[in-house]
Amino acid sequence: MANRGKQRLKNRDGGYVFGIIGDEDTVTGFLLSGVGDVDTKREKNFFVVTAKTKQSEIEHAFRFLTSKDGIAILLITQAVADQIRHIVRDYDKLIPTILEIPSKDSPYDPEKDSVMTRVRKMTGTSS
Repeated sequence: MANRGKQRLKNRDGGYVFGIIGDEDTVTGFLLSGVGDVDTKREKNFFVVTAKTKQSEIEHAFRFLTSKDGIAILLITQAVADQIRHIVRDYDKLIPTILEIPSKDSPYDPEKDSVMTRVRKMTGTSS
């Protein structure tokens, strides 16, 4: 009963993995660093967004990766998060934690980051 309410997340090797949603350069960089994973069902822990990617496909990838066992942190480029801001803003689970990151073409803006917005509300600080 001591573990009640705690989630146990493990990938096939017994460790936790990142999920990544972003432009090709960002995702490729993370994959080259060894973050990529394909499970026994051939499901990937990453999703590449291009100019031709539909918003519905990004939404589906976000929902899939936030519900996938074994993902502890979902990294999403802020430019992509902006395209599905309504879903990112409403996401309220602790695990996986959503972290918005900059991409090579889009600088990071803390004013848009849903996590930073929550932190500012909780601490009563403003920018």
